[in-house]
Amino acid sequence: MALGKLQKVLISESLDPCCREILQAGGLRVQEKPGLSKEELLREIRDCDGLIVRSATKVTAEVLEAAERLQVVGRAGTGVDNVDVEAATRKGVLVMNTPTGNSLSAAELTCGMILCLARQIPQAAASMKEGKWDRKKYMGMELNGKTLAVLGLGRIGREVATRMQAFGMKTIGYDPIITPDVSATFGVEQLPLEQIWPRCDFITVHTPLLPSTTGLLNDSTFAKCRRGVQVVNCARGGIVDEGALLRALQSGQCGGAALDVFTQEPPKDPDLVNHPNVISCPHLGASTREAQSRCGKEIAMQIVDMATGKGLTGVVNGQALSKAFAPQTKPWITLARALGTVLCTAGKQVQGNVQVCTLGTSLKEAGSYLTPAVAAGMLAGGTQKEVTLVNATLLAQEAGLKVTTTHCDVAPEPDSSTGLVQVSLQGTPHQVTGTVQGSTPVLRQINGATFKQPAPLSGPVLIYRAKASDTSALATLTGLLSKAGGQLLSYHSSSTVAGEQWSVAGLSAPLSNLGELKPRVTEAFQLHL
Repeated sequence: MALGKLQKVLISESLDPCCREILQAGGLRVQEKPGLSKEELLREIRDCDGLIVRSATKVTAEVLEAAERLQVVGRAGTGVDNVDVEAATRKGVLVMNTPTGNSLSAAELTCGMILCLARQIPQAAASMKEGKWDRKKYMGMELNGKTLAVLGLGRIGREVATRMQAFGMKTIGYDPIITPDVSATFGVEQLPLEQIWPRCDFITVHTPLLPSTTGLLNDSTFAKCRRGVQVVNCARGGIVDEGALLRALQSGQCGGAALDVFTQEPPKDPDLVNHPNVISCPHLGASTREAQSRCGKEIAMQIVDMATGKGLTGVVNGQALSKAFAPQTKPWITLARALGTVLCTAGKQVQGNVQVCTLGTSLKEAGSYLTPAVAAGMLAGGTQKEVTLVNATLLAQEAGLKVTTTHCDVAPEPDSSTGLVQVSLQGTPHQVTGTVQGSTPVLRQINGATFKQPAPLSGPVLIYRAKASDTSALATLTGLLSKAGGQLLSYHSSSTVAGEQWSVAGLSAPLSNLGELKPRVTEAFQLHL
């Protein structure tokens, strides 16, 4: 689970100087190299532990593959469209952003765009520069009493809504996650999209670019809108179908559009940008001194916090790791991973359905980080270079392993106050149960056999099952350790089940050969936990 020590961070774009200063103050070596070509980036990234980008740098699967030491990609801004998050996750690289850093700047630009559409301010200003005085041509409209549809009611969408309400606009909206009760608190009436199209005078979009939002405004939706509807996109290029928008502008179905983002940046087709009813900017949503300073500061502080083990914020693909940094959760993650390794080895399989059950109120919210930890433990002996909480769930699914979690508030004595974690391989008798004593993960039960004194699960461990009446296995083990110059650090045996006992031996070093022990036991395996 543990990430390595962060040492060197590459900043591949121009950021506020405070970003570099905070990183250096946190003990990190920083390289600032804005404007790298793809080939230059592939060379520079090889020995970097962290990468900080804005929008221009494309963090592709190829870049991630070349980054041999990379642990984190930090996006100084909202969204991570320029980062291949799936490829990063597969490699165990954290992706984080600063979702609040440029919210106000993007919201203010959107409001400015709405005002410009209503009064044709850019067109009138350009006309004046041409020496014209054409008052009749630029007849505008008041915003008071008009209906604004806000599609996407996250941080930026709600900031836009509350600001435009000050102009007397009625705000309606849609968001699949924000509930109508919540949106009502900031004055937005939520409606189904089919009811929004015919009711609004202005539409502004504030969603991420997803398969479900690509082409959200298209030929079909424009046809359902009021004639002359005004459209604003300061979110992501592609949410508004640019071909459909141009057709709607040409027919008059759309009265005007204000665009800060495009499907391809810079846009190659001039027809849309050059349309007289289109106002366009070169992706300026976050281009304020305040936003740049805020985003640079936030991403630097997030990476320093990660490097120093203080915590994780703004994580896009490893939410489980956010809790892993808390001191009280680290031993439980270590326990879950160890239980996964023991279960996988005892069950001799990595495929199938695994049930993780947390018992005790202290573990009520623990499933989010214990589930990937168990998966990481079960995959630990496989061919993957490294399995972490970032990529464990994805790699487990690909390996045919499904890990699910349940919870019960009541844990049996003597662990009712601390809690228990129980991991079962469904359809088999294999089950392991453990807890944490102090900060030490311990094994409480294996396949129905209980340890009166729980066995520590750390370092080199030998686990074996033998007849309860035969004590020769322990004597053989001590003999093997003596020959190898090793020591028996701890020894715990379980209750008897079907005439057999499980034993867990803590070793000073793994044994290279168990040949002498195997005739005296039913099964035996060594682990390094």
